[in-house]
Amino acid sequence: MAENTKISNNITDNQKKIEETFSNCHDLLIYSWQYGPELKYRAFSVYLGTLVQNKQTNYMKESMQDLVSHEVGPATEITVKDVINFFSHHGVSDQNALLVERFDDAVTKILSGHIVIFFDEWEKALAYNDLSVNKRQVTEPATESVVKGPRESTIEQLDLNIGLLRVRLQNPRFKMEKLKTGGETKTEIAFGYLDGKVDQETLAEFKRRLDYVKESEILETGYIEQLIEDSSASPFPQYRYTERPDVAVAAILQGKIVVLVQGTGSILICPGLFTEFFQSSEDYYQRSLFSSLIKIIRIISFYIAFTLPSFYIALTTFHTELIPTNLLMAIIDTREGLPLPAFLEALIMVFFFELLREAGIRLPQPIGSAIAIVGGLIIGDAAITANITSPMMVIIVALTGIASFSLPQYDIAIAIRILQLPMMILAAMLGGFGIMIFFLILFLHLVNLRSLGQPYLSPLSPLRPKQLLDVFIRRPQKWMSSSNQK
Repeated sequence: MAENTKISNNITDNQKKIEETFSNCHDLLIYSWQYGPELKYRAFSVYLGTLVQNKQTNYMKESMQDLVSHEVGPATEITVKDVINFFSHHGVSDQNALLVERFDDAVTKILSGHIVIFFDEWEKALAYNDLSVNKRQVTEPATESVVKGPRESTIEQLDLNIGLLRVRLQNPRFKMEKLKTGGETKTEIAFGYLDGKVDQETLAEFKRRLDYVKESEILETGYIEQLIEDSSASPFPQYRYTERPDVAVAAILQGKIVVLVQGTGSILICPGLFTEFFQSSEDYYQRSLFSSLIKIIRIISFYIAFTLPSFYIALTTFHTELIPTNLLMAIIDTREGLPLPAFLEALIMVFFFELLREAGIRLPQPIGSAIAIVGGLIIGDAAITANITSPMMVIIVALTGIASFSLPQYDIAIAIRILQLPMMILAAMLGGFGIMIFFLILFLHLVNLRSLGQPYLSPLSPLRPKQLLDVFIRRPQKWMSSSNQK
């Protein structure tokens, strides 16, 4: 890293330090030029060609001379004293330019897509922002598709993402603060909140935890989540992610803090409560009756994805008397001749299902979807034919997977996948009693879990009756509007 010293007034020393700092950097471009009477004054501009696509750097020299000529006459009469006097006392007229005094600041500007101009006999430099890296266009979110509602997605450009939020929340109380991380990456981070709506204690705690982030290497919002989360050992996500500006703005209006990082389109929403992982932005774009029905289906799907394999193992191993006689006879008939107990059978099928799911995600999309469908059909049919598993177990695992796909937040589905195995082990060892023990431990964990200091199960625990109505069903829009007015 460059030395934390002031810029020298000797242009030769400055150029030598630049070349030493960026040694072995093939994309560093330095252009030297002269100006003033008989071109006796020297200057040089430096930038990274991979960040600045505009190769016509002379326009800055010309624009600078034109600016100064308004004060001293023809551009050929400019002296170093005129340059220093104009830019020091009149300021920088170009909105993309600024003065830098320290050498490490100049290096930082070069690395962030600026063109920096050094002048002989002046211990300052001009930095022009000319970043022109190709960027992805705003498109429809890939992970949060909706039938009804906005279809804009955030991209990897921080300022553009902030603009998408500003367009939807045109309020001076919407604060957006920026900072840069230390280390090697110098990643730019921004966090926003609605002043007067956000809880001040939560905001203070969030800023305190950002101290861990400032000295870390940050490439994505997931890095920040891991640094500021309350419990790293918990399988449950303590913060939400979104790529939708409308979801981020809705969270800000609820008093949440949103975190954006340069180079990624994911927005981190803090804090994230357990009940919020069952919400979708589309819930508030549909009529309340339909949205409430869909939300109930999601909650049922969560319990199906979480408990169905374990309940099947417990019932078929320990509690066969609870199964209706006709269904029990059908299960016994399908399991006749199988060499493996229900637990190992379920474990093998769940493993192959997870394998197919990962293969479908990692492979190119046209191939991945075909592999997931064809592979599931072939493996399921082959496993039944080879008497490795029963048709009932294939149905159980398929229903479990489909139920997990219905959850709007991917992170909560990951928590289900992690907790399935210990729950299945307890169900195979102790039956229904083992499932009860598992849920008791799980509830104790959730009750004690915090997200940015807030109770994770709120408003269920601690109980907040006024907010309960919007947990299981969605309140009509008229009720929400009237409550906001009050």
